[in-house]
Amino acid sequence: MDAASPRAGPALTALLVALPMVAILAAVVHGATGTDSALWAHLTEHVLARVTANTAVLVVGVVAIAAALGTSLAWLTAGCEFPGRGFFAWALLLPMAMPAYVLAFVAVATLDYAGAVPAALRGIFGAGFTVPPIRSTGGVIAVLGLASYPYVYLMARGAFLTHGARVLEAAQSLGFGPWSGLMRVAVPLARPWIAGGAALVAMETLADFGAVSVFNYDTYTTAIYKAWYGLFSIETALGLALLLLGFVALVLALERLARGRARYAAADSGSRVPVRLALPGARGWFACGYASAVFALGFVLPALALARWALAVAPLDLDARYMDYILRTLALAAMAAMACLALAVALGYATRTGAGPVPRAAARIATLGYAIPGAVLAVGVVSALGGIDAAWRALAGGEGLWLQGTVVALLFGYVARFLAVANAPVQGGFARIRPALEEAARSLGSGTRELVTRLHLPLLGAGVGTALLLVFVDVMKEMPITLMTRPFGWDTLAVRVFEMTAEGEWERAALPALVIVAAGLLPVALLTWRMERAARAA
Repeated sequence: MDAASPRAGPALTALLVALPMVAILAAVVHGATGTDSALWAHLTEHVLARVTANTAVLVVGVVAIAAALGTSLAWLTAGCEFPGRGFFAWALLLPMAMPAYVLAFVAVATLDYAGAVPAALRGIFGAGFTVPPIRSTGGVIAVLGLASYPYVYLMARGAFLTHGARVLEAAQSLGFGPWSGLMRVAVPLARPWIAGGAALVAMETLADFGAVSVFNYDTYTTAIYKAWYGLFSIETALGLALLLLGFVALVLALERLARGRARYAAADSGSRVPVRLALPGARGWFACGYASAVFALGFVLPALALARWALAVAPLDLDARYMDYILRTLALAAMAAMACLALAVALGYATRTGAGPVPRAAARIATLGYAIPGAVLAVGVVSALGGIDAAWRALAGGEGLWLQGTVVALLFGYVARFLAVANAPVQGGFARIRPALEEAARSLGSGTRELVTRLHLPLLGAGVGTALLLVFVDVMKEMPITLMTRPFGWDTLAVRVFEMTAEGEWERAALPALVIVAAGLLPVALLTWRMERAARAA
């Protein structure tokens, strides 16, 4: 087997890893063709135009807010000096730990007509005082924009720092201040990174299910859920999923178009000590106030609200059920993390040792899942495994479901969605292993198994830990795949949040949400630690 592996082994391994994604996409395309024509005509007349317009408006609005917040804050913390800059450089990443659906229900609970903020304002200004309704298109766009800006912030800040001191000095020598330097010099040079962050925001917005459900804002993800659980039509859900895949493909195409054919290179700063524009007096305190407001709205105030509500309901709500929620959530997250790591290592080895285009093409297909909304993957998983169950019953006889509606279906969906998350750090680890070490191991008689277990895995080191952590936390937060494919009774913390918010029980949703947020702080802490270490090394 080892003798054949240099040619056929890596390609076959990569194809096997890509098989789940191929099965899901094939099931979506095939199942969409079976939609009942009368039902599809009803959807076309009454549903499609509304959800298409809603989805398009949502994506454009959220991307605009996230790009404006992320780019401006990245420029301030990377290129300017103002009070608190060092703190905000990493603190502005903390909203990444707050899932959008958690921020959404906190916003609705506090800013809706009966919420604490409008009630307090009516007490001050009179009963006739009104505030703009939070349950609106503007409200859901603002909340998702606030939850998504860290994607742009992280990538744009890295770009501004990479440009080096000479770019900042050039902006000053041309007479640009902080704002004009941002718009005329820094942003054009950072455009590929900003476009990449904006594309991530657009795909996260297309994939969102929990936040739009809280706002009762119909998009393709909620339409898929309603088609399945309201109309009891998996074929209709698959048809809508195929249309949503078209939106994703459009976003990816626009991102490529935004990059164009331009080529960008980091400026050689000469010195690794960054040069920042000083913002003295009122301008510096304005920058501090701006960063403080975004940080407070995106993390501090929602976290305080969750803590207050959780403490209020814990004596009544915290019982044996919560231990089940936590244990199921942790078990699923651990199993998914281990499965994704194993497949990522296999994929990394296949692309490293395999020749020809097959391993790399299979790797790209296998890691498509993070760009595909969870609701699409969920209906694809159910359809694909349902077909396997039907084939098995036809061959072996008997009744019942073997795969569909089991933990296997959940893990199938998780692996399809989060393999890309594990693959990135693992591939980075493989890139740091010198080929000479592999050649030496093979010369000593090591086969494929020994090479992977005794050389690659120990040297991957931090990449393995990062992959496990990122997938573990992402699975804890994941909602649509869990909600739509879980076995009966397998409620998790995210499902508990969905059920409580669907009933308007905001305070009772706080306890599981707070656990999810606390878990989400782990990868953010890892990221900020790496940023600080890189800054000290500079």
